[in-house]
Amino acid sequence: MADRSPDRELVTSSLIHRLEPLSLRAKVVVEGFLTGLHRSPYHGFSVEFAEHRAYQPGDNLKYLDWKVLARTDRYYIKQFQEETNLRAYILLDGSGSMAFGSGEVTKGGYARSLAAALVYMLLVQRDAVGLTVFDRAVRETRPPRSALIWRDELWAVLENTQFTGETNTGESLHRVAERAGRRGLVILISDLLDDPEAILSGLHHFRHLGHEVIVFQVLDDRELDFAFDREARFEELETGATMPASPWQVRDAYQSEMKAYLDQIKSGCSHHNVRHHLLTTSTPLEEALVSFLIHRGRIG
Repeated sequence: MADRSPDRELVTSSLIHRLEPLSLRAKVVVEGFLTGLHRSPYHGFSVEFAEHRAYQPGDNLKYLDWKVLARTDRYYIKQFQEETNLRAYILLDGSGSMAFGSGEVTKGGYARSLAAALVYMLLVQRDAVGLTVFDRAVRETRPPRSALIWRDELWAVLENTQFTGETNTGESLHRVAERAGRRGLVILISDLLDDPEAILSGLHHFRHLGHEVIVFQVLDDRELDFAFDREARFEELETGATMPASPWQVRDAYQSEMKAYLDQIKSGCSHHNVRHHLLTTSTPLEEALVSFLIHRGRIG
């Protein structure tokens, strides 16, 4: 599809239009979102003490154990049960199909902003977060860590991600599953425009290992309604192949195929007990964050 637009631009209903850099966008989205909640997700935290760990730059000093400091002259942070239990792995599709956008926001730009917001929200909530960017193979990976300063490293990876090349989502998911550590929360952000059977096999691999899995499928509105109104030459962004078409002549067939494909993805995710959320680039990011927190049981 040849209709492209500037990347890293996000429009939501109430929070953000065009903010740079990505770190500022994530902060505005998350902090505005949390302020607007009637019930804060922080209330869901366990206060049952679990263990100590060495202080890391960026850690909140309110968790510093002052008694241990006075006794040993060493800095240790109190960890609580929820912090030691949750490890989140964010998987971002960096393939060329994510570069498409019929309006102001590309799928890649939307996905990048969602990933950055989730990184910030999880780290503020003292969860450990890791990040993987993939296309045909794993392109970048960072292990889960919980220090708040880790957000800058993950944001830098996201900021520098280019959405290019072909994809092999299923194979990439299997590779990440083989390397993942102890059981945690896997968050996949992708358009899923690939072999659905291979994708579902990769998701099942994570479930077989005991991971909880949430999928945010990001599509452009025109990919759903195919509401193009003039003759066009469509470009396959991963291979460069082009094809001229009259959209109104193929719209019905396209929508039928798209519906069948989405039904297969949704039913497959349900079968494997994977939570699936379909988003478009016009969906406010707040809605994705609400879906995430409801699924995590942080808001009712």
